[in-house]
Amino acid sequence: MPRMTSTTVTHTAAASSASWAGLVAAALLGTDRRMPPVIPCPGQDVAGALLDAAAVRTVRRRAGLLPVAARTVPGPAPEDVRPPLPEAARQRLEQLLAGRAAPGGRRGSTPDLTELLPQWLAAANRHGYRAPADLLPALLEAARARSDLRQEALALAGPRALWLARLNPQWKYALREGAGVGVADARQAQRVWREGLFAERAAALAALRRTDAAAARELLASTWAEERAEDRTMFLDALGEGLSLADEPFLEQALGDRARNVRATAAALLSALPGSALSARMAERARACLAPGRAGDGTVARILVEAPHECDAGMERDGVEPTPPPGRGERSWWLGRLVEAAPLSLWPARLGVAGAEEAVALPVADGWRADLHAAWAGAAVRQHDAAWARALLGPADEPPLPEGAPGLDPARLLAVLPPGERAEWVAEFVAAHGLSQAFRLLGVCAVPWAEPLGRAVVDALDAARDAGGYPWSFSGVMGLAERCLDPDAAGRLEVLTTLPAGPDETEVAAGAAGYWAEAFGRLVGTLRLRATMRTELQPAARQPAAGPAGPLGAATPPRAGGCSP
Repeated sequence: MPRMTSTTVTHTAAASSASWAGLVAAALLGTDRRMPPVIPCPGQDVAGALLDAAAVRTVRRRAGLLPVAARTVPGPAPEDVRPPLPEAARQRLEQLLAGRAAPGGRRGSTPDLTELLPQWLAAANRHGYRAPADLLPALLEAARARSDLRQEALALAGPRALWLARLNPQWKYALREGAGVGVADARQAQRVWREGLFAERAAALAALRRTDAAAARELLASTWAEERAEDRTMFLDALGEGLSLADEPFLEQALGDRARNVRATAAALLSALPGSALSARMAERARACLAPGRAGDGTVARILVEAPHECDAGMERDGVEPTPPPGRGERSWWLGRLVEAAPLSLWPARLGVAGAEEAVALPVADGWRADLHAAWAGAAVRQHDAAWARALLGPADEPPLPEGAPGLDPARLLAVLPPGERAEWVAEFVAAHGLSQAFRLLGVCAVPWAEPLGRAVVDALDAARDAGGYPWSFSGVMGLAERCLDPDAAGRLEVLTTLPAGPDETEVAAGAAGYWAEAFGRLVGTLRLRATMRTELQPAARQPAAGPAGPLGAATPPRAGGCSP
């Protein structure tokens, strides 16, 4: 042990007596700007003396800490009896959770792992796997950063994720959004309903509604008078799933609520029930606004419109907001709300036509056509009426609506159609009009895209390349194609990754053609990676023997196969 001299003892005592606040202030400002409360040893600079003093003070602070009461040891994590991921899929999940989007506008030919994680999670949940215990923290962190991952991530993580979330305040979102996980009966839901936070209660109510609609409605009714207005509105939304005429008495009561948003939500739900009393009242009002008529010479049938001149108390109670949004006329607004809430089955008989297609084809007098068709479109979406949605959409090769035009929303109407018909309509639209107005339409199509739709999108991208455009002008559609094209299309797209022959290959590679080749190369690489991911998720007994290394070091499966992850 080194010998302690009087000088050392003196300086150690001085270091010990220096205040922690004084040491921190000198360290932050710098010893050249503020002299620390220390005495340097001979040959030692002030900065060294400051560090020595901080070390001594740190030891004294730690030695002087008083013991605290030990926290309760958490109970064991619940069991998760679902099968584990195959080893290759486990490694893939670890890679996806560690993936990061490339900085800047260009990603080269590397697949974007962050965009593949949502569909990987959905595919793993379809197989019924559980997440590896060692990856649960990373999975919870990923879902904390991205709300779009939460539903699938918490489903894969299972009950152990909720156990972990109780130990880490940063994962509280899982307790809220995962509250419905495991709520299998009314007794469990009642416990969460009594004790949980708002989001936990909302999740439990929605989960119970899926399994026992009547019990969920009774649970909501039991505390309805005690809930805040904003909470009543959100809870009422849960009744949209499994909605039936059994819910009508409760919703009729909610029409008299003192909160406007609650009344509007109740009215919207009741108007989705064509047999409800509200639908009958709205039908009577809307019937008075539309009538069959003829042109001046009496030869052409048309629809005559007499929009409401006021919003009376009865209309307001049934969910019609008396004040229209900015830029909208009062009478137009009131007419739209009445027609949208009336049963669509009313109109063929009222207008003297056979069905939806004939009603939509009728001319509308006095410039009311856009307002009437927009209201019918809202009714078709609310009532999930495919015949009216089909008639209002019309042929896909007709001129599309101008960007931002009020009235019909093709994407909402498409969502009412069966998936196959939806994809066929969008494929025809893309073939006729290109991709400039197709992004939202593509977003409502089932994944993976049906073959005609995938072919139409790729042909349109190829045409854009031939027209001299740049791929970043279509980056949104290209991103959708990477996630939504059938992975089995990768082989057919290989030809698009080659550069055209030219006198100066360097110049070609540096121009738009080079960027397109890179973008198509990324598309092909992503499709092949998705095919690999699909194979990795298959149970071990069904997986093919490992082949040559594919993208990101994974085994490359045969190009033919089933649905993508």
